[in-house]
Amino acid sequence: MQPDKSDLHGRHPSNTMHRWLRWLPGLIMLREYRLSWLSKDVAAGLVLTTMLVPVGIAYAEASGVPGVYGLYATIIPLLAYAVFGPSRILVLGPDSALAAPILAVVISTAGSDPARAIGVASMMAVVSGAFCILMGLLRLGFVTELLSKPIRYGYMNGIAIAVLISQLPKLFAVSIEKAGPLRDLLNLGTAIADGKSNWYSVAVGVATLVLILFLKRFEKVPGILIAVVLATLCVSVFHLDSHGVKVLGKIPQGLPSFAVPWASDVDLVKIVLGGCAVALISFADTSVLSRTFAARFRTRVDPNQEMVGLGAANLAAGFFHGFPISSSSSRTPVAEAAGAQTQMTGVVGALAVAVLLLAAPNLMRYLPNSALAAVVIAAAIGLFEITDLKRIYRIQQWEFWLAMVCFAGVAVFGAIPGIGIAVVLAVIEFLWDGWRPHYAILGRVEDLRGYHDIERYPHAARIPGLLLFRWDAPLFFANAELFQERLLEAVDESPTPVRRIVVAAEPVTSVDVTSADMLRELVRVLEDRGIALHFAEMKDPVRDKLKRFELMPLIGGERFHPTVSSAVDDYRGKADRDPQAGHSDRARS
Repeated sequence: MQPDKSDLHGRHPSNTMHRWLRWLPGLIMLREYRLSWLSKDVAAGLVLTTMLVPVGIAYAEASGVPGVYGLYATIIPLLAYAVFGPSRILVLGPDSALAAPILAVVISTAGSDPARAIGVASMMAVVSGAFCILMGLLRLGFVTELLSKPIRYGYMNGIAIAVLISQLPKLFAVSIEKAGPLRDLLNLGTAIADGKSNWYSVAVGVATLVLILFLKRFEKVPGILIAVVLATLCVSVFHLDSHGVKVLGKIPQGLPSFAVPWASDVDLVKIVLGGCAVALISFADTSVLSRTFAARFRTRVDPNQEMVGLGAANLAAGFFHGFPISSSSSRTPVAEAAGAQTQMTGVVGALAVAVLLLAAPNLMRYLPNSALAAVVIAAAIGLFEITDLKRIYRIQQWEFWLAMVCFAGVAVFGAIPGIGIAVVLAVIEFLWDGWRPHYAILGRVEDLRGYHDIERYPHAARIPGLLLFRWDAPLFFANAELFQERLLEAVDESPTPVRRIVVAAEPVTSVDVTSADMLRELVRVLEDRGIALHFAEMKDPVRDKLKRFELMPLIGGERFHPTVSSAVDDYRGKADRDPQAGHSDRARS
């Protein structure tokens, strides 16, 4: 007989271990790792490194922090996600979609002080990481799905224009005071008109941008790396830095150390709100990208675990001099195309970047800022969604204009307020759909099974004395009064006196206290008029709520029917036995 290996609480060690490993997908992957995968992962990791370095530096500059911190925000998150992330193919790091909201908080709280800037950005990463982990543990990974597609398009297009405008001063090598995207554009135009731009810088940046966009059509060609290397060689060989072309300069040798991020005398509320905003953006992008690649590989990714993995990566970035990061829709396909099998690809990429920082930090000293701006501008152009917005305009114009309002909010007020506007609009859109839902009076259509909307079928036959009423939404505080109004209007407009109402309740997925109290009042009003209220096809969870709200004794269990047809048959049976029945289905004290 095998000895019992349960602990003092009766839990088997293997079950306990399995529960813990559920939160550490990387360790599960290591247990299942095949040696045949290693060569492919290493090769893909080295290919990936060619993008990680220039993109990491560029997005750091775009986020308002020195370029080297983009490499720190690349190394540590990749290692953290390899342990906590559920996707085997996703690549995380600095992202263009986050640049605008990070920059907005950094500029407004840290000004032009690099040390304070990275302190603020790292605090945002910690807030973002903690927020994602908490949401994942609470199994709230679905929250980003509350933003509709038009609203997501609107704020992403707004962020794209904000990112693009934020990089134009670097392209023209001029300094302007940040005051929001549109005012920044106006200030930039004034500076160019005053002759403050450096046309050597413009030439290098525009040439880099054109080359990146041209090489983008060749999937297996590292276009960003080629463009950045050529720009760096051009500056170095022709000494363009002596002609005013700003370059990256020397970067510190070595790796980031652990430190608790802090910046004194800053607006903590702004940092917390900014951190939560970038968390929602990064998870929205990550969840979509993760699901896309999971479907391609015929696997499933838990969105809650994805949130934990993303949170762990952000938390690690914040404690190692990084800033908020997200998944990358440009670097992930590169890893896949290079033959990546597992997250070991990201680990190899992180280690390669670390070796570069340790062994050859001066390799990038002549990297021009205008070339980095070109990298970010190319990424921002890729963020724009135009084609599907045209389709939305064609099929549902009001949702198109909703997207335009979100776009204008980000473009005029900046990324953080704009995202707030997007969230508020999403809530209003959700409430509006439930506040004024579709409803129907049903009748019998010849040669067609079931009961159907008399608006769509004007010749549908109505049963004398019976009103069949369908409500196509949950019942909650915003539409409870409207439900009562529409139902009583239908009673008053009925061609024959109504003796019974049957609510076809299949679309009613929930009730709350306000709607339950409305039903309590409605039952009494109808009883005073000699009308009985019945329900058909109501879901069991909704009935359970009615029991909890103490409505069942008032309504009566016999007034709930499994189908509309059975409710009609019940009414006809009682009407045949007693033609005057219906003033009340049963005596009431």
